Amino acid sequence: MSDIHKLSGAYALDAVDDIERAAFERHLAECEDCRLEVASLRETTALLSESVAIAPPASLRDSVLTGISQIRPLPPVVVPARRAAWFPLLVAAAVLAVVGVGLAAWQPWSSTVDKTDQGSLTAAEQVLRAPDAQSVSVDLGDAGQATVTRSKALHKAVIKTVDMSDAPSGQVYQLWLQQHGELVSAGLMEGGGNQEIVLEGDAATASAAGVTVEPAGGSQTPNLPPVALFDFSQAT
Repeated sequence: MSDIHKLSGAYALDAVDDIERAAFERHLAECEDCRLEVASLRETTALLSESVAIAPPASLRDSVLTGISQIRPLPPVVVPARRAAWFPLLVAAAVLAVVGVGLAAWQPWSSTVDKTDQGSLTAAEQVLRAPDAQSVSVDLGDAGQATVTRSKALHKAVIKTVDMSDAPSGQVYQLWLQQHGELVSAGLMEGGGNQEIVLEGDAATASAAGVTVEPAGGSQTPNLPPVALFDFSQAT
């Protein structure tokens, strides 16, 4: 087996330079074993991270890459034939040892949003591009369309409207999260049109989101049934 096979773990962790990456991607097109190994490692680390969601420190990326460079094993002279079965778990365990629970907050291979500088994204963009983002849409007919996207990992939800009619004069759209069967205020939406608004509150524990028409300034509880209700159990 050539040395290029040994790059599968480092490639999955985004710990290769540009030359290694280009060479290994050419190799991946021809080597099914390495493709399976990379997929296995990514699946394993993703499962390990699902139960934790915390805000990562700004230095996390540098710490991960530095740690990986310190613990990455040198290529052995002879690689056992069963290496593919245990190597992904070995690398995943090594990463956990370096970053602890912070692995759930940053996975360099999981999606575009993870590899993008979070400081360049708005709060709404972070939710919309989160790896676990799920959406549910409501067609309001002539009044437009609205979609709510939720990321449980970020504990946030975003409502995105398209050509939505303005609220009647002297009234506003009020946003709600349904918690334990009750609608809890999640902010106001001035006007209609095309908007992206992050709902206030913990969306991870909510079963639905809603929109009502309320007097200017909003209400403590809805005065009328929701004009749109987004059932998170139907999100895709």
